[in-house]
Order: sequence, then C-alpha cells, then structure tokens
Amino acid sequence: MGQAWGFGRYGGPGVQEFFERPDPVPGRGEVLIRVDVAGVNPLDHLLRAGLVPGLDGGRPFPRVLGVEAAGTVLARGEDVDGLEVGDAVFGFALTGGGTYAETTVLSAPNTARIPAGLSTTVAATLPIAGTTAVDALDQLGLPAGATILVNGVGGGVGLAVARLAAARELRVIGTGSAAKREHAEAVGARFIDYTAEDVAAAARRLVPDGFDGIVDLVGGAALRTVALLAREPCDVIAVGDMSVTGLGGRFVERRLDRANLERTARLALDGALATVITAAHPLSDAPAALATVENGHTSGKVVIKVG
Repeated sequence: MGQAWGFGRYGGPGVQEFFERPDPVPGRGEVLIRVDVAGVNPLDHLLRAGLVPGLDGGRPFPRVLGVEAAGTVLARGEDVDGLEVGDAVFGFALTGGGTYAETTVLSAPNTARIPAGLSTTVAATLPIAGTTAVDALDQLGLPAGATILVNGVGGGVGLAVARLAAARELRVIGTGSAAKREHAEAVGARFIDYTAEDVAAAARRLVPDGFDGIVDLVGGAALRTVALLAREPCDVIAVGDMSVTGLGGRFVERRLDRANLERTARLALDGALATVITAAHPLSDAPAALATVENGHTSGKVVIKVG
C-alpha cells in the first residue's frame, strides 16, 4: 500500500483527500514507476473539476491528481519497448494513473529515459512545460533576430518559452504581474508589468512594427488584446484558449511522444531550455502545492518530491 493525494468526486479543493492504495498494475503499453518527483500544473485542478473528462482515463474514484512525473521503472506491462525495469524515466500519466503518489503507471509511448546529467527534479517538469515550449516555438518557426511576445511569461510554461526563445536568438518580450519580473528577466525577457501599464501601449513602444510571433498563456480578454499586436494573425499561438482560431491564430499542436520528450531533455541538458522551479513540496504538503498553482500566485514550476 502506498499513499496518494487525489479526489473522491469532481469539484473544488474540498473534494481532495489523502488515501492509501495498492501499487497499480501496469496494463498494456504502461510502466509502473516509483515516483520521485511529480510536476504540478493547472491541468491538475481542471481534471479534478471534471472540465476535461476525456483525459481522466475512465478510472474509478478516488482518482490521483497529477499528470507528469519522474521516477524509476518497477514493472512493465505488455507491449512496452525501449524501457526496462530499473530505468530512470520521466513522462505522462495519460491513462489516468495520477502522479501525486508513491507509485503510479505512465504511458510507455509517452515516457522516456532521463539522460545522464539531468536531475530527476528537472526531468519531472519537462513533459508539460518543456515540451509545450518546444512545440509552440517549433510551430512558429521564427528565425534568429525575430521578435516574440510571451503573454503570461511568469508561469512554468511561459518561462520555458522565454528561455528557449532567447537560446534561439529571438528578441523576447514578456507580460506578467510585478512578482514575475525577476524570473522573466533572468531568462532573457524584456518585461511588461500588466498591473502597472497598458500592455498594448507598452508593447507598441518597444516593437512599433508588430511582433513576428506571439505565444499566449493567458487566454480570454488578454489574448484578444495581444493578438492585435502580431504582424500576421496566424503567428499567434495560444496554449490554453482555443478561441484563438476565431482571431486568425492557431492553437498549439502538442507532441507528447517519446521522441519529443527525449529532444526536450537534451535541450534542458544543454542549457537551451530551462524550467524555473520555484517551490518543492513533500507529498504531505500536496494540498498547498496545488493551491498555489490553482490560485495563480506562483512563478515558475512547482513540484512535489515524493521519493
């Protein structure tokens, strides 16, 4: 039996609970891992609220929170290639196993070995923030010297986008609240504080001819404001708000396969991609870890150290 943090029904934070469960049995195309570190993401509380039921794997309640983790392979299900018992791995719990737990199952095609020299803690942050940054910037395909706006630069994905964009020799402008300035500037972004100035006016002062590309992490009215700053509507990539297509922009095309995980890990190892980890909680403090992300008060990535 091992401890897990999850929810007994769909709803708000009040449905969350600690519970004991036996080690899950890996099914076809799955690996059982001992979880060392789990990443915390906004998707976690959206799944708990029942807003994305297609991603919950159809498992019975109680369900474990979390969708990304790094750890060690304990067992393999059928039809698993390229992963062995004892391997240090990172990846996605796309079949509903959850990662805020001592053990869990990951989808083998969406799991990769951790390369030597890369910490387990950093690896645990790459499935969501790291690969999203790679996907968004690949989709834009901007040349060196181009100018990009990262709307909502202070979060885990935004900082990863900014760092990778700077490594690709792009000029990076980022928007966020005052508390996010230090981390944004540390990864190479010129910062616009939306609480202190008009974003559109400030952006036009910095880039009068319009942005070559925009990556939006905020959505809603903020997306509609910055979309007008792009030279071409199709060069606006939204990560969370699919209404971007109505503005002429594009929704990010996600690649969750092992090859993209391996590529992202190499970029992190080389220093071209950096996820900024601002808080690490023990599993016993998982409620506070998720609350910080759910309330939007965190900068960078929050992780839960389980192992």
